Amino acid sequence: MASDPSQPKLKHELSLLDGTMLVAGSMIGSGIFIVSADITRNVGSAGWLIAVWVITGFMTLTAALSYGELSAMFPKAGGQYVYLKESYNKLVAFLYGWSFFAVIQTGTIAAVGVAFSKFTAYLIPAVSEDNILFTAGFLKISAAQVVSIVLIFALTYVNTKGVKGGKLIQTTFTLTKLISLFGLIGFGFLAFRSDIWTANWTNAWDLHGLNKDGSTTSLTTVTALGAIAAAMVGTIFSSDAWNSVTFVAGEMKNPKRDVALSMMFGTMIVTLIYVLANVVYTGVISLNEIATADKDRVAVAASHVIFGNIGTYVIAVMIMISTFGCNNGLILAGARVYYTMAKDGVFFKRTGTLNESGVPEFGLWIQAVVASVLCLSGRYGDLLDMISFVVVLFYMLTILGIFILRSKRPDVERPYKAFGYPVLPALYILMGAAFCILLIIYKPNFTWPGLGIVLIGIPIYFISQRNIKPDHDPAV
Repeated sequence: MASDPSQPKLKHELSLLDGTMLVAGSMIGSGIFIVSADITRNVGSAGWLIAVWVITGFMTLTAALSYGELSAMFPKAGGQYVYLKESYNKLVAFLYGWSFFAVIQTGTIAAVGVAFSKFTAYLIPAVSEDNILFTAGFLKISAAQVVSIVLIFALTYVNTKGVKGGKLIQTTFTLTKLISLFGLIGFGFLAFRSDIWTANWTNAWDLHGLNKDGSTTSLTTVTALGAIAAAMVGTIFSSDAWNSVTFVAGEMKNPKRDVALSMMFGTMIVTLIYVLANVVYTGVISLNEIATADKDRVAVAASHVIFGNIGTYVIAVMIMISTFGCNNGLILAGARVYYTMAKDGVFFKRTGTLNESGVPEFGLWIQAVVASVLCLSGRYGDLLDMISFVVVLFYMLTILGIFILRSKRPDVERPYKAFGYPVLPALYILMGAAFCILLIIYKPNFTWPGLGIVLIGIPIYFISQRNIKPDHDPAV
């Protein structure tokens, strides 16, 4: 059906800087401050700790450069959902959108929100996760969960008032956290301890398991590959959301150029920060201290060496800034996917309408509700582990779509072509396939539940096709 000119439209108000800050800000949450502990327990050496971050950074940058071609071809709201629909069909696209709504985006919002609360408790102990406010059977609600829900609803409210408020928060908080992280890295290099550095890097490529009690576990060549894949669950979680700018392509001023550039610049900045931060960790604390950090808070342990006793509060403030900005970016971008799905008739029809500020308000609120339920469940961490496999699977399918579309629709204008095609896109698919296969074999708890979440979407899709009529195409 034709578009109604009287209805609000998506507003083209996001610049290249806004897009880059959305990518970087959505990627950097709490992961870089925490997940290196689990990575070190899996690989047991400084060289492999850094290598896992470099491998993930290479994969992320390769994927971002590949997505550039798709974003230039289809500069619409919805991003990856649109690319999958154009490359395959609506069912494949819906399964991604369903997974995105059920856990990928909402689970990440929940996890980042609770991380904000946990570190706020360093400054305000009353909001600690140990402060249980309400108990009803198996359900226990802590002050940290309440604070995280308040944060989610507050940021959602701001974003319902238009993209200007959301982008102001995003750009301000992302610039602040980038400056803070580079500052932490700089002070970290100044605080390097030669004895620690030498001890950590003497056998840098000795791959083995490192247990919390300080003992080690030998790995065979085959199990070593499984350990690397398991370690990458943390780095992939920390590097996810690099494609967030594709969801708001309909609000970019120059989407055919700036979406691709935003992904490239954002992923390069974040990858550099992640690698350098981990180099700092290995220069100020031992591998055992990294692996056994209290509640996996590696950055807190490192900051005690860098800044002294005040280090805990320095990191707490940094993580509060980081997670606040991260959640704003996730909230802002996520609702655009549901908006596009509704336009295709595979999501709640009301989600496909814009409010007077030109944003999908209903989509923002239902996203907030689901994320809040996940906060209360306390299972968001498990859900994110389960979905890591699925996230990479959909990335692989999307990049494979570049090959499919070049064959199926060779005449479509491509203002930007995938860098290194066909080698780099094919290399990503091979690396992603290796990661997924190794997880299936060695960490089935990371794979089958995630696939189950995706497959639940199949009957939901066919039910939606019976009950929901498609609307007009999304605004460009």
